[in-house]
Amino acid sequence: MHVVGIDGHKKTHTLVAVDQLGRRADDITVAATPAGHAQALKWVARFGQVVLAIEDCRHLTRRFEADLLLAGHAVVRVHTRLMAGARRSARERGKSDPIDAEAVARVALREPDLPRASLAGPARDVKLLVDHRRRLVRSRTAAANKLRWFLHEIDPELPVPSRGLRRLCVFDLLDAELDGHQGVVAEIARDLVGECRRLTVQINGLEARLRRLVEALTPSLLDIPGCGVISAAVIIGEAAGASRFKSKDAFAHFTGTAPIPVWSSNKVRVRLNRGGNRSINHALHMIAVTQVRRGGEGAEYFAKQLARGKTPKEAVRLLRRRVSDRVFRALIADESDTQPAASPADLRLSVAA
Repeated sequence: MHVVGIDGHKKTHTLVAVDQLGRRADDITVAATPAGHAQALKWVARFGQVVLAIEDCRHLTRRFEADLLLAGHAVVRVHTRLMAGARRSARERGKSDPIDAEAVARVALREPDLPRASLAGPARDVKLLVDHRRRLVRSRTAAANKLRWFLHEIDPELPVPSRGLRRLCVFDLLDAELDGHQGVVAEIARDLVGECRRLTVQINGLEARLRRLVEALTPSLLDIPGCGVISAAVIIGEAAGASRFKSKDAFAHFTGTAPIPVWSSNKVRVRLNRGGNRSINHALHMIAVTQVRRGGEGAEYFAKQLARGKTPKEAVRLLRRRVSDRVFRALIADESDTQPAASPADLRLSVAA
């Protein structure tokens, strides 16, 4: 059986087929278009049953991955950091698309447990909406910060509540106040109020939409103390299906809540894991902090760790791992209860993020 390595780019994709000894059998470069994808599938069919290994650059290869999966091929993803050793051991020196594609194929031969690509479902919709909401929040924060300086220049005694520039009633009060002022500063301030109002309406609409999606996909997440709609949406979108993780420990490694061993000889120690998916890690941290603040089971566990001599930071890290395990169980339970099907458009255009 051959392994086909794929080096993807914006305009072209290069495919190299190697045998089980890693020897190059053939290569081809096709256009990154539907016609080019059809040409690549016809070329791959020459080798019979194959494993397709693709460099993990999903912003460039998402459409190609979907076409390969819909054609019935098994596709694995190769992280770029795994290619360095394969490229150094190649017979050809330098860096080119065929060399990179061959390196991808050789990594797939060497690594048996590479992540498998799959067609996208509703989890990718959640991720896209969360990312879009995050961009809108950043834009509103930038506009609100500039607005505060203009409001201070217009009237230093004008009361603007803390975090008030995200409430529609505050925007109404500011519009009424600015109507009595003339000049460029007041004109720009009115524009910024309108911009903040528009962004707030969009953000609120996205949050309501995310709530409906979360309640439909993984209602068990919202039953976890301290887990709100946004945290649950981040977890769903970034995890892209808990069933792809073989255990809660693998999920903890993905979320960056599993400690890293740094022991030698007979002394066993671990250190903080600064890797993993930082978006999920932040969501789990906020859940843990909320549990400590509100009391309950999480606060009792936190107090127990303090009594054992742990520092507050260490206690929060332990609680965060505990939350990670509970989140994993909730995701697995909801996935086993309901298996939503992806829309036809998703099946054609994308794979799980």
